[in-house]
Amino acid sequence: MRMRSLASATLAAALVALAFVPARAQHEGHAAMATDSSDGAHVRHWHVMVQAIPVVTHAASTVEGADLTEGYLSQAAAMGGAELLGGDLRLQATLNAEGLTMKRGELSTGAFGEGYVDRRHPHTYLHEVVASGLGALGPLSYSVSVGRGFAAFGTDDPMVRPFEKYPINHHLAQILERGIVTGAVRVGPAILDASLFGGEEPTSPSSLPMRSRFGDSWSVRGTVVTLRGLEVQASYARVASPEHASGVGLDQWKRSVSARYISPGGAHYVLSEWARTIERDDVRAVDVFGYESALIEGATMIGPLGLAARLEQTSRPEEERDVDPFRTPRPASDLAILGITRWRTATMALSFPSAIPGPIAGYPFVEVARLAATSRDVRSLFQPRSFYGGTSSPWMLTAGVRLRYGPAHARMGRYGVALIPGPVIRALAPPGLDSKTVHDH
Repeated sequence: MRMRSLASATLAAALVALAFVPARAQHEGHAAMATDSSDGAHVRHWHVMVQAIPVVTHAASTVEGADLTEGYLSQAAAMGGAELLGGDLRLQATLNAEGLTMKRGELSTGAFGEGYVDRRHPHTYLHEVVASGLGALGPLSYSVSVGRGFAAFGTDDPMVRPFEKYPINHHLAQILERGIVTGAVRVGPAILDASLFGGEEPTSPSSLPMRSRFGDSWSVRGTVVTLRGLEVQASYARVASPEHASGVGLDQWKRSVSARYISPGGAHYVLSEWARTIERDDVRAVDVFGYESALIEGATMIGPLGLAARLEQTSRPEEERDVDPFRTPRPASDLAILGITRWRTATMALSFPSAIPGPIAGYPFVEVARLAATSRDVRSLFQPRSFYGGTSSPWMLTAGVRLRYGPAHARMGRYGVALIPGPVIRALAPPGLDSKTVHDH
């Protein structure tokens, strides 16, 4: 049964309306502001960002050895937020139109998740809608967040990191698009947040969380933030049957450790992370499959240009493919897989300043990725070299323009007092004619 209560529908409607309120020009580091009265006694802080990325990708030696060139409107999204009641209530929403602009998924060799393989799946229309109540008790601050969004696990969503192509480990390193209740506490540099949520993954862009599944999964994350811009986090989660909405599939036990640094002003950025997912048959108390990922990425400014690099090694399950070789059946016909492929990728990205005057900024970029795929077990039924046309080293070239209206978001995936303020990564949007601020989402 779908979550269709009057309260959630009212909240969603309010946040959707909020997302399309026109933004006001502002100075660096300050959110847009409107007042309810001339004396400023009732102040509402709000922001909105609308973005889209027209992008063209050429993938050499992808599925069945094909060389493909495709274009899309990727990451078409509107993000809105507001602080009410003197900051005691925070609302956040992200609407995503990828179900319309890239229904078949975005060409991305090595990617997997939600029934897509070698393509990044479109996200749900209602990607995020969360309300957070915040409070304090002496040196301790606390919050409770309710809605649909990211569970308290892992690292920031790749949408706010300096690459258009998502890393292969997206579904190992984040838990997204779930119905959640998240509590968080913070004392000085230490933050602890935990989520209770439904484990099932969306089955289509219009999917909503299943009420019957809520509470079958949980996660916990601890974070320490230093005064020098360094933060370290460790997470643990149990996700019940994510690939079978009925709940009869394998459960996932997930771990994540990462360190992130961003300099004041955002000119320099580094992220290193390790994540591991164990698929477990809890009835028989047996670990069935395991997938691991290690990633390091960084970005810096070279004059007016943004330069970013990423190295990744991620294990991917190989499942039976559908008539469309870029899709796998959902739910799967059984709990077996054809093998596990170890992917190694090296990606370079170059971003240019916006050359568009006015309220809409446009940041051209180009990315090149070299990939290597090897079977983790020579006995696997799936052999990458034969499937990718006699090569185990595909590559991709991606070029496009990030179009953006409104203040750029610095963070995505944390709520309430677990949200860590900081600047946007400047390589994501090199300063040019655009003078808009950033906002910690």
